[in-house]
Amino acid sequence: MKAKITGTIASLLLAINTLFWAIFLFSFTLLKIVLPIPAVRKVITAILNWIAESWIHGNSGWMHLTQKMDWSIERPSNLDKKGWYFVISNHQSWVDILVLQHPLNGRIPLLKFFLKQELIKVPIMGAAWWALDFPFMKRYSKEYLEKHPEKRGQDIETTKKACEKFKYLPTSVMNFLEGTRFTPNKHRGQKSPYKYLLKPKAGGMAFAMSAMGDQFKSLLNVTIYYPQGIPTFWDFLQGKMEKCEVVIHEIDIPQELRQGDYNEDEQYRLDFQQWVQDLWLEKDALLETLHNKQ
Repeated sequence: MKAKITGTIASLLLAINTLFWAIFLFSFTLLKIVLPIPAVRKVITAILNWIAESWIHGNSGWMHLTQKMDWSIERPSNLDKKGWYFVISNHQSWVDILVLQHPLNGRIPLLKFFLKQELIKVPIMGAAWWALDFPFMKRYSKEYLEKHPEKRGQDIETTKKACEKFKYLPTSVMNFLEGTRFTPNKHRGQKSPYKYLLKPKAGGMAFAMSAMGDQFKSLLNVTIYYPQGIPTFWDFLQGKMEKCEVVIHEIDIPQELRQGDYNEDEQYRLDFQQWVQDLWLEKDALLETLHNKQ
């Protein structure tokens, strides 16, 4: 009963925090639509980012009030609020988003997630993500492209256009390289070579690099570990997630991988994939260490 009461209170605080800031967010979004002047839009975008960061601060506040969670956070001490970062992480639960935002908010620019096109339909949040210039991705299957070859390459152009918007204000581009949340069934179905991870997809990250690779200060490689097992969002709201470990490593992006044609240059594609696979091997080894520590 206590857990359900905690979950109800946390849900209400999350809803109140979201609706409160949504009023300001959508007010400025309307201005952004009706005032299509680049200089004005740049200022409005900065205000929208501040609103989103304030929402995240509010979330950290109600989490502190309702969750008796032991946070273990390892992060670089020299993160730059005015720098550009590419951020990657393992993905296990919707809780990951709040977990990522909590230790990074205010230390780097607002995280802009790669999102599936379908998520734009999510009530309130879908419109908010659109207003904040989150990149919505529409992936086409191999079978679909065989029937509609004219669509080939459109997903790449969508990524590039989305990232072009990030050149003018410091931004943290966030990508869950696995593309979906980890489950044992997905892990078995993929025959993943990693013990705690699904296979990473390097394409979206490479396309972002081709659009603005020279601007990124570095890569932030985030590893999230839930010692008590992967929580559902309701588990989290109820305070059943008593411990969370977050390890953030800052990694230099190899100069030769900052620019390239992932689709047409085979050597660049192979080198980029190898770099990502090496990052994933290190992440898998770290997760093994964290598991063994329990």
